[in-house]
Amino acid sequence: MSQLRAPKIKGFRIRAVRVPMEEPHRTASGAVTESPLVLVDVYTDEGVAGHGIIFTYNAAALKPTAELTESLAAMVTGQALAPMEIADGFARRFRLLGMQGLVAMAVAGIDMALWDALARTHQTSVLRLLGGLEKPVRAYGAVGYDGVADSARVAERWAKRGFHGVKVKIGYPSAAEDLAVVRTIRKAVGDEMAIMVDYNQSLTPATAVERLRALDDEGLTWIEEPVLAHDYRGHARVSREIRTPIQCGENWWGPHEMREAIDAQASDFMMPDVMKIGGVTGWMRAAALAEAHSIPISNHLWPELSAQLMCASATAHFLEYADWWNPIVAEPLRVEAGMANVEDAAGSGVEWNENAVARLLA
Repeated sequence: MSQLRAPKIKGFRIRAVRVPMEEPHRTASGAVTESPLVLVDVYTDEGVAGHGIIFTYNAAALKPTAELTESLAAMVTGQALAPMEIADGFARRFRLLGMQGLVAMAVAGIDMALWDALARTHQTSVLRLLGGLEKPVRAYGAVGYDGVADSARVAERWAKRGFHGVKVKIGYPSAAEDLAVVRTIRKAVGDEMAIMVDYNQSLTPATAVERLRALDDEGLTWIEEPVLAHDYRGHARVSREIRTPIQCGENWWGPHEMREAIDAQASDFMMPDVMKIGGVTGWMRAAALAEAHSIPISNHLWPELSAQLMCASATAHFLEYADWWNPIVAEPLRVEAGMANVEDAAGSGVEWNENAVARLLA
C-alpha cells in the first residue's frame, strides 16, 4: 500500500508590526489606536509558505509574543506538516503551564500558518481542504464607543456600504445613554439592518439584568458580553432574565472553555476568536460543539480566514468584518452588498503587502 509523503517544516520567519488605525476604535475600557501584530510565516521543504497572524492588543505584549512564538516554532521545525498533530503536541507540552494567554496566542498563530501551508501544498483553500465550499456570508461592521451623534454617523456609513448589520460599543454611565445610542442608530440605519451591542464585560450580573431590560424592546440581534467573559454563571443568569439573545465567546481560551460555557448555558449565541480558540484546529473543534448544541456562531476579527471557517461551520451566523489589518494584507477580503465574498483562494487567502510590512516593522 503506497503512502503519501508529508511535507516537512523547514523553518519559520516571525515579524512584529504595528499597524495604525485610520480612526481609533473606542470601547468602554479605552481606545484602540493601532494593531500590534506578530506575522508568522512557515516554510516547508517543498518550497511552500503559509501565513498566520497574532493580534496582541497591546504593544507591550508585542515583543514577548514574537519571542515566544519563535521559541515554539523552533520546537516543531523538522516535523511533518500536520497541524492537528502539532496542536495536540503543544497541548501536552504546556499542560502544566496552561493553554491561555501568550502561549495560546503563539500556538494559534503557528496553527494558522500550518493550515495555510497545508492547503497551499494541495493547491487549494483552507475551506476546501476542510471539505467545505465557498458561499457568501452576511457581514456586519463595528461602531465604537463614540457617543450618540458619532455612533450614528459611523453606523450610517456601514449601512451605505450595504452591510447587513452594525455592532456598537455601549456601556455608558447611564442606561438612558445606552438607549439613546441604540435608538439614534436605528433611526440612521432603518428597520431592516441588524443592530448588535457590546458591553465589553463592563457590568455586574445584577446591574446587567436591570440595565438590559430597557433594551429588550429595541429589536437588537444580540447583546454581547455584558459581564466578565469567564463568569459563565453570571452570563447564564442574564440570559435567563433577558429576552434579547446574549452573545459571548471572543475571550474563551480553547474549545474546553467553550464547553464549560455551554454546560452553564452562558449564552444563546457564541463567537469564537480564531486566535484565542486555538487557530483553525481549535475553531473546527469549537464549531463541532456549536453544531452539536444547535448554537449559532459568529467570528471575532481575522476576516479573511474567519470567512472561510464560517463557510465550513454548520451553524454559521454573522461574519464580523474589520479592516484594521488591511494595510499589510495584499488582497483583503471583499464585501459586496453586505456579503463577504469567499473565493477559492490559495490557503487562507492571506498574503503580505511586503512594502507595508517593511514600513511598519516594530
